[in-house]
Amino acid sequence: MRYKSTAGVAVGIAVLVLGAGAATGGTRTPAATPGITIVPAPPGPEEAQFVPGATNFEPTTAPPATDIGVNKVQTLAAPFYACPGFSGIERTNPLANLYKDQFAWGPYAPYTVGNGGGNINWLANPYKNASWYMWFHSLRWLGHGIIAAGKGDLTALTRVNTIAYDWHRDNPYSWKGNVGAWESTMHRTNVLICLRQAILSGLQVTTLPTRYAWLDAALLSHARFLTYNWSGAWNHGTDESIALFGVGCTLNRTDYKNLAQQRLGAGITTSIDAQGSTNEQSTGYAAFNYSLWGRAIAVLQNCGVDPGTTMSTRRALLAKWLALATNSLGKLHQLGDTELQAPYPWPGTPMEYAGSLGTKGTAPPWRVGIYSAGYVFGRTGWGTSPTRGFAGESTYSIRFGPSRAFHGHSDHTSITYTARGREIVIDGGYAAYSAGVWRAWTVSPSAHSVMTTPLSKDLNPATRLTASSVRTNAEAYQFVDAPGSGISRVRSVLVLKDPDLLVTWDRASAKTAQAFQTLWHLPPDQRATVYSRTTAVAMAPGDTTRTILFQVPFEQALPAGATLLKQAQTSPIQGWYYPSSYVRKSAPTLMLARSGTSASILSFVVPVRSTGSVTYTTRWSGTTFIISLNVGGQRTAVAISGGGSLYRAG
Repeated sequence: MRYKSTAGVAVGIAVLVLGAGAATGGTRTPAATPGITIVPAPPGPEEAQFVPGATNFEPTTAPPATDIGVNKVQTLAAPFYACPGFSGIERTNPLANLYKDQFAWGPYAPYTVGNGGGNINWLANPYKNASWYMWFHSLRWLGHGIIAAGKGDLTALTRVNTIAYDWHRDNPYSWKGNVGAWESTMHRTNVLICLRQAILSGLQVTTLPTRYAWLDAALLSHARFLTYNWSGAWNHGTDESIALFGVGCTLNRTDYKNLAQQRLGAGITTSIDAQGSTNEQSTGYAAFNYSLWGRAIAVLQNCGVDPGTTMSTRRALLAKWLALATNSLGKLHQLGDTELQAPYPWPGTPMEYAGSLGTKGTAPPWRVGIYSAGYVFGRTGWGTSPTRGFAGESTYSIRFGPSRAFHGHSDHTSITYTARGREIVIDGGYAAYSAGVWRAWTVSPSAHSVMTTPLSKDLNPATRLTASSVRTNAEAYQFVDAPGSGISRVRSVLVLKDPDLLVTWDRASAKTAQAFQTLWHLPPDQRATVYSRTTAVAMAPGDTTRTILFQVPFEQALPAGATLLKQAQTSPIQGWYYPSSYVRKSAPTLMLARSGTSASILSFVVPVRSTGSVTYTTRWSGTTFIISLNVGGQRTAVAISGGGSLYRAG
């Protein structure tokens, strides 16, 4: 999954902007000029999402929306379904390459997939990559040829028609046994619709000529496949429903349109819950779903169907979620299968302010969001204070909730954190699905800032938020789960403002001896140094900020080797970061280590100016343990009560 820009091509008319503000998407009549209408679809996942041998179906879990198509749309515009473009895949496949039967995708070199005359080997997969193969079968690589054909380039029309027909002939219904052809059905359906429009536009006719009648037959077989192979309530199912509706709109098939509307109604309430969280456990996929449901709204409207209000209402809740999920650097907290990316600053939504780093729109009124789907997002503010500015705020995320699913990782209780205009604590990132052991690592607890128990099998636990407190200068949370057999784990988190810092208190117990490791994943530009069994410092060369990380003995003495540094390690894998699917960087990981049947690890992450320091003293007041801190001249105190509550005490 690599998210492309939403920039697209409009041939013949202006681009229809989807999802702007809180709108449900505008409608527009295609202009009677040469070329096809392209309304670019939202940036989509580039990695194949289907798991071979799995059902790849997600059932609905919430009552469906029932307001789609209930009211009539009063419009003078003729119903139409615009070509959604080619997701950027056409960029690496220029027209000249189509004449050579060459296909290129991702990090791989162009490969000749045919005989030079449009006779394609659809079994080709030279790089043994599921995503390459899926996009090959999507036909999106024909984009430049289809655009040229729509403008009247008959040579281009002949070539793209030949290749598309070759797919139709060589892959007769049903192609479900071919996972790449199956997964790409919705994309290929849209390409065939685009090709149909290009034929009409390029030949300047209103009815499909007989020699191209195969195309309508192909669309009907694709609609049949989509009818019987819906993926359910996740982004793939939504895209499939949109494509099925597109066939219905294009061929005037009410049955297909009605089924697609029914599925969109069933999917929206599960895909985006009543709080605005998606079910895909990824901030990147949340951003994609926001755009995708905007496209669904516009597609319905453009074909004369009232989308109702449920979809727009759920999108508005997701817009709030995405704004809160945006850190002080203008990037989404990199959770689940998410590349390092900024949210699109949709005008009129909270994302306009968050995505523009506070330069446009209005500062949202909420500072902290706690979502039952398993997310805590918080920040010291939105940069409205002249002494901080947008980038000067601190922001954080914490994961909990249901067990890992979809595009989620085993990251429960994990934290990401920004402060002083930079990343302080990061996630391990997102490796491509084909990355083997590296993919396994990025998904595992070891790639996240959590307390791990590496000697036990990860049980993929559900994690409960058992306490929370939100104050003007501090937030406190407590999480409980069982990460391994016979193991209980509790993490208390305290995030302070003025001075900005975070504290975690990890404790665990086990029936058998374990290794307990609290991990802090640090940015790849920083160099980390361990100074003692209590303290480490991380700083990028020449930076104005450094991070002081230390642990305070509490309920347990610090053994030798209590603070370790792991970086660029391959056996076992540790000390890496993936900003994107195919980019891996060495990055320091601090490990606070214990062994035995129990652990108590009280750790502090304190960003300060490059010359700043942190000092502290400890004392008991009755049954309360107090740590008094001096952070670069700012004094504060953190306490642990006799009942186990971690809180700000000064």
